[in-house]
Amino acid sequence: MKKLIKSLSIPESSGKKIGLFRTICAIFGGLLVAYLSMTLLIFLIPASVGESIIIPLLLNTFVWAVCALWISLSSTKLNALLKVIVPSSIFSILIIILYNI
Repeated sequence: MKKLIKSLSIPESSGKKIGLFRTICAIFGGLLVAYLSMTLLIFLIPASVGESIIIPLLLNTFVWAVCALWISLSSTKLNALLKVIVPSSIFSILIIILYNI
């Protein structure tokens, strides 16, 4: 495990290449974080679900693009992976808490 973390924490030699791992993390991780944040936003807007779904539908593509850019600009593969896992975990926990209230 230490060997894997050490290999993921090494910065890439060229800053010009994004790399396949960071690209996949940016696309799918950005999508996951964007959908979870928009789902959380539906719970936080004080209206019925039918009325409050319009704003997340409009913002989803913008949030996805911002999250994907934020993840792809990571200096290491470990940072890219953490930028997917940490927000996804936080949003998932908050959705579970708000859904059960």
